[in-house]
Amino acid sequence: MMTKLLQFHFMRNSCILLLFTLLLNQLVSAQSAEVLTIRKHGAKNADVVMKEFTEFLSLPNVAADPAGLQKNVAFIMAMMNKRGIQKVQLLHASTNGVPPVIYGEVMVPGAKQTLIFYAHYDGQPVNPEQWAKELSPFEPKMFSKAIDKAGAPIASPADGIYNSEWRIYARGASDDKAGVAAILNAYDAIKKTGLTPGCNLKFFFEGEEEMGSPHLNEILEKYKSLLQSDLWIICDGPVHQSGKKQIAFGVRGDTHLDLTVYASKRPLHSGHYGNWAPNPALRLVKLLASMKDETGRVTIKGFYDDVTPLTAFEKKSLNEVPSVDEQMKNELGIFAEEMKGTTLSEAINLPSLNINGILSGNVGKMASNQIPTQATTVLDLRLVLGNDWQRQQQKVIVHIKSQGFFVTGNEPTDAERAKYEKIIKVIPGEDGVNAQRTSMDLPIVQKVIAAVKTTTNEQVVLQPTMGGTLPLFVFEKYLNAKTVTVPIANHDNNQHAENENIRLGNLFTGIETMASLMLIK
Repeated sequence: MMTKLLQFHFMRNSCILLLFTLLLNQLVSAQSAEVLTIRKHGAKNADVVMKEFTEFLSLPNVAADPAGLQKNVAFIMAMMNKRGIQKVQLLHASTNGVPPVIYGEVMVPGAKQTLIFYAHYDGQPVNPEQWAKELSPFEPKMFSKAIDKAGAPIASPADGIYNSEWRIYARGASDDKAGVAAILNAYDAIKKTGLTPGCNLKFFFEGEEEMGSPHLNEILEKYKSLLQSDLWIICDGPVHQSGKKQIAFGVRGDTHLDLTVYASKRPLHSGHYGNWAPNPALRLVKLLASMKDETGRVTIKGFYDDVTPLTAFEKKSLNEVPSVDEQMKNELGIFAEEMKGTTLSEAINLPSLNINGILSGNVGKMASNQIPTQATTVLDLRLVLGNDWQRQQQKVIVHIKSQGFFVTGNEPTDAERAKYEKIIKVIPGEDGVNAQRTSMDLPIVQKVIAAVKTTTNEQVVLQPTMGGTLPLFVFEKYLNAKTVTVPIANHDNNQHAENENIRLGNLFTGIETMASLMLIK
């Protein structure tokens, strides 16, 4: 009996092993030979990649620091020259003092198509005091996993083998120095493994993205002939929250409005004047509450009227996006979505109205029993295809007037205070950008989809629109160019905030993804 039982377990385990082996072979064979070559090269040269990347992250790149940005420019140019990229040069805007674009190219004999690879080297401001005590924004450190998941600091491995779950923390680690590194290391891997790009390659690294790319149009106009291509590949942003690779065919636009509601000219004792003097904070929050209903829909007249509907192809792709709603609710500690019954993927394909913050009086230990003089907020309007950023601003202003407010662009005068009950100063942002979306059924776009699919055994998520904003409509407006965004960063990378990081698995598979696109024929 025992012998038969042992034989049974041996046969069962052998079958499991056989099935596992067959499955593994099937998964490996699903990926192209070229990608496997790039992967092998990446594993062999991981130490070299990480050393250069760490040095890159050590350079401060805050958008408002010209000296720091110049060091980044010099470093990237050296990276490009070391890899034998041709015509490495700086593209300057017509306006003086603007951070330059770093350009280079690789012309392939016989190639019939040209791809331009975009990333940006500037970063968001930093407040070191908000970072974890073990971290400093420009002193990159590696951890065994995410800090908020009990990750511990680790040194570079002596054997040169890096775990995909390890993370490196620094400003710009994911947004967007990982994009620069992935693009350049992808070309390096192709060259050093004896492979040949299937198309002409151009490289375009911007230095003003985090400031809203206010001078990008000048560069595109000035170098229009140099920047001709069949498609721009934008390497920025996170992969899907499920961890699957993602291709986004559009981005949301963005614009802002600063609102300040006024009341008494001086702060008042809440006991002496409460119930009599109007409270500007209360007036402001009532106004804000009037802008959305209980279902999360914006109630401003015409807010959704000019949205360009998704095509049948785009609707089909949206329906195939894996649901991560329950995962994200659990991860973020929220009970329900704002727009009831609307998935995250559906929500980012609609225009939105967000309150960035509210300021009035003091709270906490500094709180005092007073009626403040004013209350301020900043509204963030995300746009989708069809919205115009200035027109969307005006819809909000019209709504504010409908709520009984006198709208001014300046501090109210005594005469205005005597004439109007409710006064608000509205300062529309001057640097809005519109949304952009590229058709999914273009032949070159279909090649991009097919190429990314050769790098993974999982579903590639096709998003009509990604949630973030990039200046992609500018490429379309000034170059008549098409763009596709192929992000590589982990979704929990803390971009724009403290403890920004990149998961090493995302960096190295990102190199494979960029290489697969460079091999498109």
